[in-house]
Amino acid sequence: MASFTKTANGWRVQISIKGQRDSATHATKAQAAAWAAQRETELRNQVATGVIAGRTFEDACRRYEIDVSRHKRGHRWEALRLSALCDFVMDSQRLGDMLLSDMSSDVIGRWRDMRMRGTPEVKPVSGSTVNRILNLWSHVLTTAAKEWKWIVESPTKDVRRPKESAHRDRRPTADEIERICLYCNFNDEPISKKMQAVAVCYLFAIETAMRQGEICGLLPSHISGAVAHLPMTKNGSKRDVPLSKRALELISYLPVQSDEEPESPVFMLTADSLSTLFRKVCAACCIEDLTFHDSRHEAITRLAKKLNVLDLARMVGHKDLRMLQVYYNESAADMAARLD
Repeated sequence: MASFTKTANGWRVQISIKGQRDSATHATKAQAAAWAAQRETELRNQVATGVIAGRTFEDACRRYEIDVSRHKRGHRWEALRLSALCDFVMDSQRLGDMLLSDMSSDVIGRWRDMRMRGTPEVKPVSGSTVNRILNLWSHVLTTAAKEWKWIVESPTKDVRRPKESAHRDRRPTADEIERICLYCNFNDEPISKKMQAVAVCYLFAIETAMRQGEICGLLPSHISGAVAHLPMTKNGSKRDVPLSKRALELISYLPVQSDEEPESPVFMLTADSLSTLFRKVCAACCIEDLTFHDSRHEAITRLAKKLNVLDLARMVGHKDLRMLQVYYNESAADMAARLD
C-alpha cells in the first residue's frame, strides 16, 4: 500500500512490496499515485519472477561491454557496434533509452528492415552485416535474461534472419598487382618508405594467405628459417605458416632491425595504417572493389594447386574445410585450360 506525504516540493510517495521499498516525489498527488501503481506492479513482478525491472538497453550494452566484450579479441568491434545500436533512432527514440521490457521482436524486426533498406541518415547494409549485429544483440539480451535477470527472455529468438550475402570472389588481376607496385615505387629492391611497405605487404599476403593483422603483427623473433610463427590469430589459436622462397625474398627487402633496439613489427605498418594506405593506393590506381583481404582469396586459389586440402587448411588456419570453398575462386576458364 502506498503512503503519501505533502512536502514543500510536492507529494512524496513511499511503497513497500514484500520487503522491497521505493519512494519518489512528484508535483501532484495524482502523478504520485500513478507512479506508485506502476512501481508496485514492477516490484510484484520482480518478486514473482526474479526479474529486475527498469533497466534500459544501454544499461545492458554497457554492462555487456565491461563483463563480456573486454575479454574477447573482438572487443573494439563489439564496442563500436553496441554504441551505434544504442544511438540508432526509431520512432523518435534512441534504442539505448528503451526499456528492456519494451524491446520486442517487432522492434528488432523493424530495425532489421530499416538497416537493410537504409534511411536518410544511414546507408543500407547487407544481410550478412545485419546478421552479425543481430548475433551480438542476441547475446547481449540472452545474457541479460539468463545471468542478470533483467528480462524474462530474449526477444531476438523470434526475429527472422535475412539471407546471407553471396561470398566475395574478387581476385586481383596481374595488371592490378603491377599497378599497385608501380604506384608504391616497389621494384624488388630494398625499401625504406611506408608506401613501399604497402606493396611488400600485399605481395606477401598473396604469397602466404596471411591476414592483414597477422602480417602487421609479425615480429623478427616470429620468423625461424622458412616458417612464420603466429602466436595468436583471428580464431584465437596459434599457427605456423610455411614461407615460400618468394615470401622470404620479400622479407629480405625490409629494413634490418638492430639487435640493440626493442623489436618492432617486420613490415613497418600497423593494421589500421595499412588498411588506410591500401585504400588510397587503389583509388589512385583506379582499381575498383578491391580490398586487402581479397589477397587471401588469391593466395588460397594459388596455394590449392600446390598443397593438398589438409595442408592448405592448416597453413591458412581454417578449422572447417568448407571455408576453403569460400576462398577458392579459380575461374571455370582457368580450370578448362588444365583439362586434357
